[in-house]
Amino acid sequence: MMNSQLQKLNHAPSSLLPKSSIHTNYLISHGSPSLINILPCHPVRQNDHNKKKSSSCLVIRASSGELGSSSSMSTATTTITSTENKAVTVKAVVTVQVTAGGFLSSIVTRPLDEITDLLGKTLLLELVSAELDPKTGLEKDRIKGYAHKASHNDDEVIYESNFTIPPDFGAVGAIEVENEHHKEIYIKTIDLQGFPNGSVNVPCNSWVHAKFDNPQKRIFFTNKSYIPSETPSGLKRLRELELENLRGNGEGERKTTDRIYDYDTYNDLGDPDSKDELARPVLGSKEHPYPRRCRTGRPRTKKDPLSEKRSSSVYVPRDEAFAEVKQLTFSAKTLKSVLHAHDSLFNEGVTLPKPKTGGFFQTIIPRLVKTITDGGDDLLLFETPEIIDRDKFAWFRDEEFSRQTLAGLNPYSIELITEWPLKSKLDPEIYGPPESLITTELVEKEIKGCMTVDEALKRKKMFILDYHDLYMPYVNKVREIEGTTLYGSRTLLFLTEDGTLRPVAIELTRPPVGDKPQWKQVFTPTWDATGCWLWRLAKAHVCAHDAGYHQLVIHWLRTHCATEPYIIAANRQLSAMHPIYRLLHPHFRYTMEINALARESLINAGGIIEGCFSPAKYSIELSSAAYDQLWRFDTEALPADLIRRGMAVEDPTAEHDPTLVESDTELQGWWTEVRTKGHADKKDEPWWPVLKTPENLIHILTTIIWVTAGHHAAVNFGQYMYAGYFPNKPTIARTNMPTEDPSEEFFKNFLKKPEMALLMCFPSQIQATKVMAVLDVLSNHSPDEEYLGEKLESSWAENPVINAAFERFNGNLKRLEGIIDERNTNLKLKNRVGAGVVPYELLKPLSTPGVTGMGVPNSISI
Repeated sequence: MMNSQLQKLNHAPSSLLPKSSIHTNYLISHGSPSLINILPCHPVRQNDHNKKKSSSCLVIRASSGELGSSSSMSTATTTITSTENKAVTVKAVVTVQVTAGGFLSSIVTRPLDEITDLLGKTLLLELVSAELDPKTGLEKDRIKGYAHKASHNDDEVIYESNFTIPPDFGAVGAIEVENEHHKEIYIKTIDLQGFPNGSVNVPCNSWVHAKFDNPQKRIFFTNKSYIPSETPSGLKRLRELELENLRGNGEGERKTTDRIYDYDTYNDLGDPDSKDELARPVLGSKEHPYPRRCRTGRPRTKKDPLSEKRSSSVYVPRDEAFAEVKQLTFSAKTLKSVLHAHDSLFNEGVTLPKPKTGGFFQTIIPRLVKTITDGGDDLLLFETPEIIDRDKFAWFRDEEFSRQTLAGLNPYSIELITEWPLKSKLDPEIYGPPESLITTELVEKEIKGCMTVDEALKRKKMFILDYHDLYMPYVNKVREIEGTTLYGSRTLLFLTEDGTLRPVAIELTRPPVGDKPQWKQVFTPTWDATGCWLWRLAKAHVCAHDAGYHQLVIHWLRTHCATEPYIIAANRQLSAMHPIYRLLHPHFRYTMEINALARESLINAGGIIEGCFSPAKYSIELSSAAYDQLWRFDTEALPADLIRRGMAVEDPTAEHDPTLVESDTELQGWWTEVRTKGHADKKDEPWWPVLKTPENLIHILTTIIWVTAGHHAAVNFGQYMYAGYFPNKPTIARTNMPTEDPSEEFFKNFLKKPEMALLMCFPSQIQATKVMAVLDVLSNHSPDEEYLGEKLESSWAENPVINAAFERFNGNLKRLEGIIDERNTNLKLKNRVGAGVVPYELLKPLSTPGVTGMGVPNSISI
């Protein structure tokens, strides 16, 4: 597909992409002009009803006395009709999930709801015809029936309901549900069994509120997909009504049971009413551009009318919340208790209470800690990160430092140098001379005269980590904060003949401050003792810059933050029966919940990010600057991102399909809202893709799916492996370089005890422990993780074109896994294989639960 410079460097994220993987033509089904048939090559989540049970669930088989007859739709390709002039009796089977681990929820145990079950009125089901009455032009009368409890066990409760459907009812297009319980329930599926041509499946996978909380009935459509213009007449009003319900009216504070999707700025990160120093600017404005997040409607703070009050829990639409097994895996209470015990974790461990049943803590704290049984007590200790388990000195070596720019936590910053000499674009009146001190003479000296700089540039041999212009405006601000410091930095690397990268020079720069002029210095690998220690300190600063940029920009901004507007817009503008909604929905799972949790305790004022990363209180403001200067939708996917950074060159041989999609009102509404509301501060940028053809649609969908799946996996699930040992990836540099305006005493101490200077520069023990705990949680796959290409959603299952495309895609993923395994054993690939080298497995598609350093989930689920 591409002739990639990155492939020459053996960097997995580019070189592992098979030709039919995540790229602009992987969704194309050639020769098929219809919208639904351009989708099949990408797998989406299989309906939970067809999965192996990974959590306990409550299945309700409803039994009703009301009868009816009808025809219906069973899949995207099959329409079921009743026997001519005869009524049809069908049975409704409703599956409702309860709790994990076999614990019964209050749906079963609450007395009032038990009485409701005994009376046979658990759920009111109303079958909706897909057709209007030909005589009146109105919707046909609903066929109603109550659910009756049939049986239950620890895993499920079964209800059954019989309906007699008259011959003139037509196909069943939807079911309206009223929950007669006093508490919400989670309905997974409703199956209508007994039609002559097979069952009709209604995928729900949603919480249904109690009628006592909200009298409005819930609408669920069958698994047949329709674009708006093809919607059956009897479903058009309901399709529009459901979208109106999801949009809300933009007023009031949202309740936990709401399903409202709306936009707001990031105005809830600060807490000025608590402390003045916890005030933060609103992100999402002309001054601080930013993507939008979900509106909660909380009241404003007293001290800042532009900021929203914080609360103990952050609203997300009800269906975006974690499932119970996910909540147990990612327990905020557990995380906080571990963080409070940071010192003990490093020393003797934390004694846990003896669980009533074996293995409980091992289940709910997967590899956040290692469980050791000693004398009957469970102790919590950190796992050894793989980077030092294989090689305790890896973090010290230059070759590992450079290798990780490709195969480490952040493969997204390294760029090909295309302009020489290096020069800042910042205002020299404010930031000082823009010219870099990394000169032609210096570079040619360091590469030992093997070629000239001009030749190296022509042969694409020179690369850079450039954290100069983005960081410089924050250097003096950050330095006013106790316990941290900052530089603008440039790190130059040279591609050797054996395909490995070699660090050549690091330049650290401080802008003018007060009466002091700009300070900058270049550090190089040297053979004298003082030079060696200065080089190590310079690398520590660059690692801290890279760690901050990785977490704040590459990870948070470009995946979590940028994706939330796609989710909000999709739920507001795309019906659940739209094929594009069904394609995208698995790639949005859990993202809004994890983002809300991040706003609550990670990226908030005084949170873990501000306390443990170099930019401190300016951390998220810096990510806003990166969004303003660097983020553009059209270069977020591969290979566009690689081409932009000079890590690949384009192969213009892709085929195109000219069919238009302009007439799809929901699609157009979704894409318009993504640009004008979700990313409102960039709505007028010329680089936004238009949405007129299937090719445009494929580009847009591919970008979103890559960001939520491959991109996020590549930068997230290796965090504990590479950064769990903080000397390898320190998140903060606390002290200046010894050569920057040193006092005589300071420099004397550096010469006497250089290792102490390095330790003082590294994060403190408390900072390192907090980061270590958080990264292990964030690197963890929960037991209910859903992986790319693992299962085919039931909505697509009976479409032979989609099935065949899914099998091709699944085969490509297996082939990809084989490529990864082969490259991890090929001794000729020195960036991939070597003594003590951690194998690159982050883009291996599947994984078991826990911190495995592999696996590509469908969505940003952690």
